Amino acid sequence: MHASRPAADDAGQHPPITGESLRLALAALLDGLPPSQAAQAVERLIGTYRGRTPTSAPVLRDRSDVAAYAAYRMPATFEAVRHALGALRDAAPCWVPASHLDIGGGTGAATWATAATWADGQRTGTVYDWAEPALALGRELAADAESAALRAMRWQRRPIGTGFTLPEPADLITVSYLLGELTEADRDAVVAAAAGAGQAVVVVEPGTPEGYARVLRARAQLIAAGLTVIAPCPHDLDCPITPGTNWCHFAARVSRSSLHRQVKGGSLSYEDEKFSYVVAVAPSVAPAAGRGPAHRVVRHPQIRKGQVLLDLCTADGELRREVVTKRRGALYRSARDVAWGDTWPPADGPVAD
Repeated sequence: MHASRPAADDAGQHPPITGESLRLALAALLDGLPPSQAAQAVERLIGTYRGRTPTSAPVLRDRSDVAAYAAYRMPATFEAVRHALGALRDAAPCWVPASHLDIGGGTGAATWATAATWADGQRTGTVYDWAEPALALGRELAADAESAALRAMRWQRRPIGTGFTLPEPADLITVSYLLGELTEADRDAVVAAAAGAGQAVVVVEPGTPEGYARVLRARAQLIAAGLTVIAPCPHDLDCPITPGTNWCHFAARVSRSSLHRQVKGGSLSYEDEKFSYVVAVAPSVAPAAGRGPAHRVVRHPQIRKGQVLLDLCTADGELRREVVTKRRGALYRSARDVAWGDTWPPADGPVAD
């Protein structure tokens, strides 16, 4: 059953894509599926889907599996990818992708995040995945979306692994929550294909030590291919985190559906999706010299009486704690508003003294 599309506003434009619009579309797909059955499907898939699926045998077996898992996971993937795409948009504000390829995109969370990040233009795109039930559901979701770019997406079944190539270049290529499903050789093949075909490549993985390690390997590949990292790292140097001591990750707030609460047994209306990511771009997209982010806030800021403590990854490739005191006036006020994952100092705010 297709969800009805909201009426256009007075200017003839449809409402923007948001996390809420995605959740409503997913709720319509679960209409008629008993909540207990959906929860059982999700519980089974959680243990097997991410990180253990050979490319020749996808675990999402049928529409019920796909609908339940999409309702559970798509909102979180959407928010994580939207965060990464927002960092790309902030670093290159004048650049808008006219084409988008989503590798291993399944039901299309990254395509919804792209539509939420950039207003509709004449954007073309294709989602590649090996699971036909996931592609079918993604196609159905997109067909009723408010975004013309989403409705125009193509959905193609393709094996993803060693020997993977892209038939055409694209402005934007996303690879989200995929690398953990692949062997190391297959991961390298996918990242190499993306690096060779994309003007901007965005890789997102779970915010675990293992996910961070996969992102770090992809980052090295993208740099070796001639791309420039613009987020989250403010540099192309080696990651300053000592392996095994910590890992670079961020968090996105996700509103929990009733299915989320039923599966996890929680009562909160939200949860935080932890993720690691990298954004790398070709020279035509890279910000002008001196206009990139000075530093990145890599931990929750600590707000204390009269001061804010910021843990930063700096433009010179170091980890540093900056203490912003109240006597620094406007900069202190900016520090009180800064969030984990933001750039520092803010691009449109006061400069550091």
